[in-house]
Amino acid sequence: MDRLDELEVLIAIIDEGSLIGAARRLRRSPPAVTRTLAMLEDRVGERLVERTTRKLSATERGFRLAERARTMLTEYEAMMTEGGFGPLCGLLRVTAPVQFGRRHVAPLVSSFLDAFPDMQVELVLNDRNLDLIEEGLDVAVRIGHLDDSTLLVRRVGEVRRVLVASPDYLARHGAPQTPEDLSRHATIFGTLRSGSLEWRFEVGGRTTVVRLRPRLLVNEIEAQLIAARAGRGIARLLSYQVADDVATGSLVRLLPAFEPPPWPVQLVVRGGRHMAPKIRAFLDHAGDALRKLPVIHGPAEEVSDR
Repeated sequence: MDRLDELEVLIAIIDEGSLIGAARRLRRSPPAVTRTLAMLEDRVGERLVERTTRKLSATERGFRLAERARTMLTEYEAMMTEGGFGPLCGLLRVTAPVQFGRRHVAPLVSSFLDAFPDMQVELVLNDRNLDLIEEGLDVAVRIGHLDDSTLLVRRVGEVRRVLVASPDYLARHGAPQTPEDLSRHATIFGTLRSGSLEWRFEVGGRTTVVRLRPRLLVNEIEAQLIAARAGRGIARLLSYQVADDVATGSLVRLLPAFEPPPWPVQLVVRGGRHMAPKIRAFLDHAGDALRKLPVIHGPAEEVSDR
């Protein structure tokens, strides 16, 4: 058994608070993680983790050992990846929203793999904000404001919530001139993140709430786009999700002067004193790529964030 591997197992158990969580993070079986912990405790001659019915927690000795191990493993990896000691290698797990991930993150992951041929990346696309620790993820691309202050955040851009409808729908029903007009239109409502049937707008520096009676409620982005293209009503989506349709004319942007403030696009990692070189390398690579995306224009201009 690799002694460094034993320390990685200890750190994973303490971070995850369970053997199952550590096994999932390390991609091993729970019995294998249990055996490794037992071997390390035998070597130290002292219990490192307290077992309870609900959660595992580090003993004082286990906590001190884990903290020193983090520093040592970070320095070891740095020696192996910097100054010509060896190439960047290992598995990196990245998550992103589905459409943004397909359009913007998947290409930069490919270029990252080209730049670091010994690296392996697992890209997890999900429109839920997956918990980095519970899911064993290294980096997340998040859109919107974050509540978790324990995360390290690097802002790389912004997106806007925009209203769109097809030319056919507008020819039949006309275009709304104010947010209040939406109550008289057919709307396509996304239920993925919102439970209230309402949309909020900025009018004269004040927030206006428009109550909706949508004819179609959908919990998936692509289905909303298909319905909007087919003329089923007015949809509200993020600017990058409709950019191609607006550019080709299959969808028309509506009420840009009333759009709420933009949401930030951010790269997110778990907080801590040390960051693995592979994570730092990906942040630098992804940050450079995402900042080069076309500028997301404000309300007075057309959407062009492709």
